Amino acid sequence: MILVKSLSGIRGTLGGRDGFSPIEIIKFSAGYVSWMKRKYKKKKYTVILGRDGRISSSIFQKFLIITFQSLGVNVIDIGLSTTPTVGIAILNEKADGGIMLTASHNPKSWNGLKMFNSKGEFLSEKDFKKFSSIVDKKYFHFVPFRKIGNSIYKENYILKHIELILTLPLVDKNIIQKARFKIVVDGINSTGGIAIPLLLKSLGVKDVMKMYCDPNGDFTHNPEPIEKNLKEICKRVPEVKADLGISVDPDVDRVVFICENGRFFGEEYTIVSIADYILKNKIGPIVSTFSSSNALRDLSNKIGASYYSTSVGEVHVVKKMKEVHAIFGGEGNGGIIYPDLRYGRDALVGIALFLTYLAKFSKISLTELKKKYPNYVMSKKKIKFSSNQEIEKILEKIKNKYKREDMNLEDGIKIFFLNNEWIHIRKSNTENIIRLHIESFSKKRLNLLTKKILYELKNNN
Repeated sequence: MILVKSLSGIRGTLGGRDGFSPIEIIKFSAGYVSWMKRKYKKKKYTVILGRDGRISSSIFQKFLIITFQSLGVNVIDIGLSTTPTVGIAILNEKADGGIMLTASHNPKSWNGLKMFNSKGEFLSEKDFKKFSSIVDKKYFHFVPFRKIGNSIYKENYILKHIELILTLPLVDKNIIQKARFKIVVDGINSTGGIAIPLLLKSLGVKDVMKMYCDPNGDFTHNPEPIEKNLKEICKRVPEVKADLGISVDPDVDRVVFICENGRFFGEEYTIVSIADYILKNKIGPIVSTFSSSNALRDLSNKIGASYYSTSVGEVHVVKKMKEVHAIFGGEGNGGIIYPDLRYGRDALVGIALFLTYLAKFSKISLTELKKKYPNYVMSKKKIKFSSNQEIEKILEKIKNKYKREDMNLEDGIKIFFLNNEWIHIRKSNTENIIRLHIESFSKKRLNLLTKKILYELKNNN
């Protein structure tokens, strides 16, 4: 399989001629350092290096350290970590950038590199293009032995990340401790298994049941935190009479919650509920993506806050948040961005804010909390095609078919219908795939819309 490249980094499957291999790691990390040197023009450079719990991450980490040192760059290795923790470490250490070894929510046969700038954020679209050009042209400059960089290991960076979260005014450890939550945690046998229990302990939560919290990389189910992959924790929460369940992806930048009755709270409602809490304390702009639920827009409008939509992707959300001075943002996949901490998705700060909100409502159940919000239903699908040309032909057909409807073409095709229904069709930048998100006010209408649009996409005549 070819490598997948996006603004959030590089990822691919292990093995084969075109997969994610040591050769690719050296090439992309060398290109990253070359980009960094052109960007910042300094005499000495330092990068942060973290990894998730995948078996291959501990192996590939060595290649990264050797490459960085051979390019004259000093390395601060923080070991088993989370993607947002790497961002925090860059800011704390005043580093020039950093890399997280992870393939995010992809299966354990994958790995990848998430690359950061000196602000602890993913590379901008402009910077990523420059980086890609450097890699393609192999503009690498390895240094003589006298200029080889140093490598040091700093432990407990996840704890430093948590300590910073505890200083936030909207995170209240005392009220969480008094609520005496009982929580089940699914750490997918990656670094969430370290970070989430440690966070909960720091917040005063004493009754924590751990599932798959050994960071050995043996993912026991599909690691993407969506309902169909979380059947076991959904069963366990009511069995042990817990107040809620928490599940994250392998690099801990997405978080979802399980209700006390075992029902899925919904990845879309992670951002909605936390936005609700923040807006109760301060009114300001909110940003999400075109593929996110209308529930967030409705909440913002009801409270009187400005709401903005962007193309899908953390980089696009962060860019818009800075433009409009947003107080909160994120994506409907459970990725929340709280700029009072850092401009980047962060499951740890999301959990801390969410638990504070629940505790302030006298330990309201998640089932009752969700009833506060508009009850939209959403379908998320992806359809494979034989070629990019076929996809372009299909998208043009859809545009013509729905040209009389209200339509937005900034990120694929988003078609708006009456009663807050919409369809968002996006082409993957790296694979011959169409991603399809549909939202409606009832399951019956959702099924009808889904069936209709799938037929139109698959019958290109």
